[in-house]
Amino acid sequence: MESFKTIAIFYYDHETVILKHLLEQESIPYFFENEITLSVVPMYSAALGGIKLKVHPRDFEKVQEILDHLNNPLKIV
Repeated sequence: MESFKTIAIFYYDHETVILKHLLEQESIPYFFENEITLSVVPMYSAALGGIKLKVHPRDFEKVQEILDHLNNPLKIV
């Protein structure tokens, strides 16, 4: 896990729930740094720099696709 790098930062625990499910579906190894600390003491979020999603660099492209898909609002034309 030492080679894992931060790809995204979240400030609230609930923002990670769906993402965890999607990463597990794709069998992408990951971990959230500061997740447990901030679930107990959420007001430390800014001080700790948020909940950091860490993945292996080989998975960056796939994880970025997942993040982009989650961040795009539903478009109705």
